[in-house]
Amino acid sequence: MKTRILLSGIAVSILGIFSGVALAADGGGTRVQLFDGKTLAGWTVLKCEAVVEDGNIFLKAGNGMVQTEKKYSDFVLEYEWKALKTNAWDSGVYFRYESIPAGKAWPPRFQANCRQGLEGNVGELKGASSKGLFKDGEWNKFKLTVRGNHVEMEINGKPAWSVDNLDGPREGFIGLQAEVPNGGQNLFRNIFITELK
Repeated sequence: MKTRILLSGIAVSILGIFSGVALAADGGGTRVQLFDGKTLAGWTVLKCEAVVEDGNIFLKAGNGMVQTEKKYSDFVLEYEWKALKTNAWDSGVYFRYESIPAGKAWPPRFQANCRQGLEGNVGELKGASSKGLFKDGEWNKFKLTVRGNHVEMEINGKPAWSVDNLDGPREGFIGLQAEVPNGGQNLFRNIFITELK
């Protein structure tokens, strides 16, 4: 019995070593929480009203952004999003932008859309679109990978699209778009980022 336990332990250790090698070879980093579920620490609220409610970032009012304090280059961003409006909802997640132009509520690009019928699509990137993976009225999971000029999206655990035509800044902020007057209120939760080396 002791021999079997010892051999099982060795097997687990070997698998762990190989898993670690695979992660390093892939350039993976540490998955960290961008939103702690309690405060907006690490975020800046710009031109909108956003609060933490029931463990969610609640985009309550205005046209603006809830923006990371830090800029990111290559990363895997995971988040869950839900629209509170029952029709014509609109929000989004911006990435790799350096600033918001004066007099504007949002940067010109790039946006992983959260607009009805365009969920998960990036209109500025040819081929970055899909249909049929989004669930109306529910929490939906998104996984956005950005590495160099490569961008890909998963929606609810299924591949949505993959493109190699990202241009522009090599690093930038990540921002949650508030477009409440037209697009309604939105919720975000379980926001994680893994910086890629």
